[in-house]
Amino acid sequence: MIRKFVIALAVVFVLASGWMWNSVSPFTGPGKPVVVTVNTGDSMSTIIGKFEQAGVISNAFIFHAMCSTLGCPTVFPGSYEIAAHSSYFALEHLLAHGPNVDAIEVRAGMTVAEVANHLAAFRGASFASEFRARLRELSVPGVASTSAEGLLGTGSYIVTPASTPAEIAQTMHDAFISTLASVGMSGVTTKWRSHGLSAYQIIIAASIVEKEGYYLSNMPKVARVILNRLATHSSLQMDSTILYALGRDGGRVTTAMLRIPSPYNTYLHAGLTPTPTCVPSAAALRAMLNPPAGTWRYFVVINQQGDEAFSTTYAGQLANERLARSRGL
Repeated sequence: MIRKFVIALAVVFVLASGWMWNSVSPFTGPGKPVVVTVNTGDSMSTIIGKFEQAGVISNAFIFHAMCSTLGCPTVFPGSYEIAAHSSYFALEHLLAHGPNVDAIEVRAGMTVAEVANHLAAFRGASFASEFRARLRELSVPGVASTSAEGLLGTGSYIVTPASTPAEIAQTMHDAFISTLASVGMSGVTTKWRSHGLSAYQIIIAASIVEKEGYYLSNMPKVARVILNRLATHSSLQMDSTILYALGRDGGRVTTAMLRIPSPYNTYLHAGLTPTPTCVPSAAALRAMLNPPAGTWRYFVVINQQGDEAFSTTYAGQLANERLARSRGL
């Protein structure tokens, strides 16, 4: 009887030990990767709960016990790509290196260079360089251009250790094609025209609207100004294109800047710029596709809220500029 009891106790011990060890270091090995986000201020109990819910660990109680025995790993805020069913020791090693997942936010008005700089800060210069190279291989249907400027969709993109430059470039570009479709530009061909402009020219003009209008309320009239100037083969004279040529985002344009020898200098060259100057929003694209009727040819910001005043004559523009100066602009 005693012998049977001892054997039974031994079996229970072995099973319990196996269960506990499997919880610490699963026999099945690591599974598919999952992404877990740790927020600033999360307690260790909250973090362990997130790991358990995501399937990273199989038992929160055992993980707490390991922390009590061996010490809890330091967990920095951020997102982590972690294999499901990870061992305690593999998880500790991964966490020690900090977050390995980045969220790249592409906002309207950003340039490819700005997006690439974010990637470079997270994944290195060569990764960002390859991203730009892959983008240049993509194009809008019916558009022959080696520039990827402006051809990215806005949104937040998750970059994991397994992400490749080609995948990121394709995902961002696909999102842009979806944006075109959302404003009625799906199925773009070389014969597609709107207001006398090709699809690519609409995108270029929308990128200028994005920078010059900035606020949704300004964009439709800015689009009309661009079309009115193009109709008379006048130079657009848009400061944002000068700043783009100089690699700047915002700031005052000086008289000297207006003379820079660049195809993006819309003071020296009539017509649109060779490529978009930034990522245009759906709102900027809609403004170019559906501008209001009007004879405006000039505009200027007139208050701290960013509202713009529009005029048909240069005299009207000068009056609006005086109003802006009187308000400290």
